[in-house]
Amino acid sequence: WLQTLARPRRRKAASASLTSENTTPDEHRKARHNLSCFFLSWFLPVQRSGHCFRTMARLLSLMLHLTVLMDSAIHTLSVEGDQLPDITDQAFIDMCVKAHNEHRSSVNPPASNMRYMTWDEALAKSARAWARNCDFTHNPRLNVQGQLHPKFHPVGENLWVGENIRAFTAKTAIQKWYDEVTDFSYSTLDCTPKKMCGHYNQVVWADSYKVGCAVHICPNGINKFVTKKYAIFVCNYGEAGNVKGVQPYKTGGACSQCSGDRCENKLCHNSKRDESKSNQTWTPELPNSSAPHTALSLTLLLISAGLLGLHILYPNLLA
Repeated sequence: WLQTLARPRRRKAASASLTSENTTPDEHRKARHNLSCFFLSWFLPVQRSGHCFRTMARLLSLMLHLTVLMDSAIHTLSVEGDQLPDITDQAFIDMCVKAHNEHRSSVNPPASNMRYMTWDEALAKSARAWARNCDFTHNPRLNVQGQLHPKFHPVGENLWVGENIRAFTAKTAIQKWYDEVTDFSYSTLDCTPKKMCGHYNQVVWADSYKVGCAVHICPNGINKFVTKKYAIFVCNYGEAGNVKGVQPYKTGGACSQCSGDRCENKLCHNSKRDESKSNQTWTPELPNSSAPHTALSLTLLLISAGLLGLHILYPNLLA
């Protein structure tokens, strides 16, 4: 769209001049009147006439149209070639679930009550909504009942950000979380000073049995973290884990403390608990906007206003 629209504009701009040889004095006066009408009407309502109202309506309509088109085009170009999976992508879902269960079944010391983990659509929706904010902080509504999931309260959460978008895989991000095990002591629950262990604790939290993840490209960077294009990966969990002072799981023989469950790959599997439930009509109560997008919209609005001013003064220039 940009190429098709921009090329004829550049040709006409090159052949036109600011003296506008093809413009008559009457056209100059009309252009100056329209421009005065446009700007003065914002500050002096008494100056508005029927002609001004019609001019304003046309200009505002054109301004809105240009802003929407430019915002859409810039966003499209910013993510071109960096396509990442959606929460409905089955391969993405399978990778998220498999990576979690592989780590959960291989903990050391071995776990006696580690539940099998399955996908949850509502948790994935909440993860996607928060990822779209491009904010490398935890969702402030994790502890608010009913806002991030119709059942789980509170909701657990892990975050990952990275620059190499094309190399992203959910498996790699989850591996980074699990690698924190090297800084965690199961016996003392201590974490190496200045290191993080909370992501690991959530991945292997025995009572967590549902997960929903989402990845999002942030063209303008991550709020309060980085200003260049990054990807953010969010996983939400139910039940929530990583509770301070509590061991992530109980040690012992595999599944020995999972009464009534079937043991599968050293994980406690319960067909009723692990069944997939559709939450197509449920949406998280969470804003999807972010500061970078607000700034972009304001910038586009100012650019559009400048273009409109030129169009009013010299209609042949941008015809």
